[in-house]
Amino acid sequence: MGLEMAVSGLAQLASPGPIIFQLGPLTIRWYGLLIAIALAIGITLAQRLAQRRGLDPEAVADLSIWLVLGALPAARLYYVAFEWDRYADNPLSAFAIWQGGIAIHGAILGGMLAALLFARLNRLSFWALADVVAPALVLGQAIGRWGNFFNSEAFGRPTNLPWRVYIPPAQRPLGLEAVEYYHPTFLYESLWNLGVFALVLWLFFWGLRHPERLKTGTLFLVYFATYSLGRLWIEGLRLDSLMLGPLRMAQVVSLTGIVLGVAGLLWLYVGRRSLPDVIKGG
Repeated sequence: MGLEMAVSGLAQLASPGPIIFQLGPLTIRWYGLLIAIALAIGITLAQRLAQRRGLDPEAVADLSIWLVLGALPAARLYYVAFEWDRYADNPLSAFAIWQGGIAIHGAILGGMLAALLFARLNRLSFWALADVVAPALVLGQAIGRWGNFFNSEAFGRPTNLPWRVYIPPAQRPLGLEAVEYYHPTFLYESLWNLGVFALVLWLFFWGLRHPERLKTGTLFLVYFATYSLGRLWIEGLRLDSLMLGPLRMAQVVSLTGIVLGVAGLLWLYVGRRSLPDVIKGG
């Protein structure tokens, strides 16, 4: 009983708050710091993977700027569009991205559009770039999810499981003000993303040993399908889903991601054809 209580105590998460420290007008928040760490690690990893694949690491560094410029505004716009009632009275607050409120699906869509344009302008294979970015992207997602923990957001339904997260009263949903503990869905997704990262990274190095068997675009398609699979079931636990009528948008997009990812893999390995690319022979 004592060991069970100790394990349960260790598994009960509680955020220390969203702010690391504040000095006058300067406020350093966990959310922003984690995004910065994820970007730094992701860019470094993608450059090293690009070098192993025979791609120019400097091109990947340039691409990262395009990805940030495409992904972050799109992630915020996607979130605000579905949560406009929260910002209608004070539209300028929609720009306060450091307070949380970005959608990873918006970031992926914005980043893909930016990467397509970058690849087109620089006459590079979009899919070759996507393959070296995919491991870095999902690792960054695993890190970034902890920003939700510090902001006490992106949690799931109430639970009495030993692993749970304490949510402060101000962040609790309407009708559940007396409930203290909830599913730590941010943790579930972070752990799932780490598993996807391990899978995609293993495939990357396997492909270096068997380049004739790993087709260009495979890594990104595997990432897209497996991440979407995890997000599909995790989203079903959440209480703060972005909705379009009765539909949870993250589940709709995740189902689409699974279908597109599997279809792309079938195209490559059953149809034995290359994926359409922005350059011929990509």
